[in-house]
Amino acid sequence: MKKFLIVGNWKMNLNVHEASILVKRLDDHIKINRNVEVVLAPNFLVLQPIVREIDKRKFKLAAQNAYFVDEGAYTGEVSFSMLRNLVDYCLIGHSERRIYFNESLEMIRDKVAAAVRNNIKPILCVGETSQEKQDNETKRVLHDQVTTALANLTKEEVNQVVIAYEPVWAISTFGGSKPAKPSDIKLAIDWIRQILSELYGYSVSKDQTVIYGASVEAEFVSDILSLEGVDGLLPGAASLNYKQFSQIIDATTKVKI
Repeated sequence: MKKFLIVGNWKMNLNVHEASILVKRLDDHIKINRNVEVVLAPNFLVLQPIVREIDKRKFKLAAQNAYFVDEGAYTGEVSFSMLRNLVDYCLIGHSERRIYFNESLEMIRDKVAAAVRNNIKPILCVGETSQEKQDNETKRVLHDQVTTALANLTKEEVNQVVIAYEPVWAISTFGGSKPAKPSDIKLAIDWIRQILSELYGYSVSKDQTVIYGASVEAEFVSDILSLEGVDGLLPGAASLNYKQFSQIIDATTKVKI
């Protein structure tokens, strides 16, 4: 049976008390299911307290970002080495990091390598903007983002990476007016797997975990996860609402593959 990965990105929201309440409500509404792995990605401030509160049979944790140097004079940064044994995953290359913080392809490459070096699974976010889509640049953008990010990994290390396709043009934060169609998602994820196959071989491409994230809501879960090659979801705003996030998890458990 296929195991889906659902990652809730809380972004820059919730203080320690608010996060604790949300975890309690999620715990009350989400049941353990062997076919669904649920990951919560809170902000740095609440990671440490939350790790003591979560039911580790139900939830795993992800950081939203980290710096690629393990230690040194980098005021304000948190390294992957500091996150070891605290999180299982880390978001890397999220569209907001690329756009608001000007993270380059090379920086994202170094972060992916640093995560793997520290036994943290990178969730590599890739996707094209509205203008790039209009200019028929989707394939080029995805090719550049994927190949550069994985450049410093061995073939064996590549499968530790989760790839999240998040088309920027479908994200409400960036003015996305409607979600991506299943056909758009399928084309992009098929292309990502083709890139992996050409670089590392068919077996790596087949085993790679590839998920989708852009304005994810419960009503779209079945249509998206029923697509061949889609292994999970990366909800943003919906993950801050325990009812909506629980509904996404519940809908995931009902998907038949």
